[in-house]
Amino acid sequence: MHTIALANQKGGVGKTTTAASLAIGLSRQGKKVLLVDADAQGNLTQLLGWEQPDELNPTLATIMTKIITDQPFAPQDGILHHADGVDLMPANIELSATEVTLVNTMSRETVLRQYLSTVQKDYDYAIVDCMPSLGMLTINALTAANTVIVPVQAHYLPAKGLEQLLKTVMRVKRQLNPGLEIGGILMTMIDSRTTLSRGVIDQIRVAYGGRVFRSEIPRSIRAAEISLEHKNIFEHDKDGRVAGAYESFTQEVLKLGRQRQKHGPDLSR
Repeated sequence: MHTIALANQKGGVGKTTTAASLAIGLSRQGKKVLLVDADAQGNLTQLLGWEQPDELNPTLATIMTKIITDQPFAPQDGILHHADGVDLMPANIELSATEVTLVNTMSRETVLRQYLSTVQKDYDYAIVDCMPSLGMLTINALTAANTVIVPVQAHYLPAKGLEQLLKTVMRVKRQLNPGLEIGGILMTMIDSRTTLSRGVIDQIRVAYGGRVFRSEIPRSIRAAEISLEHKNIFEHDKDGRVAGAYESFTQEVLKLGRQRQKHGPDLSR
């Protein structure tokens, strides 16, 4: 199972939409995909149609607490099955308390990795939607991941935080997860009408070169509507620019997975 963490400490960059669209895109290519909502706000859970995440039980918080307290659980406990062919481990506000508990937990950075190891035979991909912070839950996601993908909005301030995030990724790689790779930076919410947007993209491509995905996700009201209508972008706007961009992005991620299988992780990065 290939585990991908989508991380950015800045909110509002299209991270949750990207997580859902990538998962459904991979499912459309015949892959078995588990989405993991690792944000106490439960935005991914709500996006997929479970509008009252605080009423769900068990959730990721429940399972992580059982691992912390050494209680037994079945690997499929809490997993929800979505009509678009992906599975979801949901989250709700209880995850905030779990993050506090992690601070005093032995091997606190590896709790999520321990959970994912119990389901790895059931899926080709696990995609973890991280919360917009560099707290303990995000560190757990990076420790569990093979690859981190960083969605970045094509504005100046969201791009400024990129260096801090990449430093955190490399620290996790050195200290906790030598196999972690930076899969790439995904430019999102692009307004092609503005020179600012294009200028930020050009700066990031110059600074980070081949680590920036070729695919670029345009800003679109159709993409914003999917959270209200609980439809995936491929169904809601199948001939639109955003659906086409996410289709191209999915193909790039599949190519990364094939390269990893062929050559193994690049531990020098």
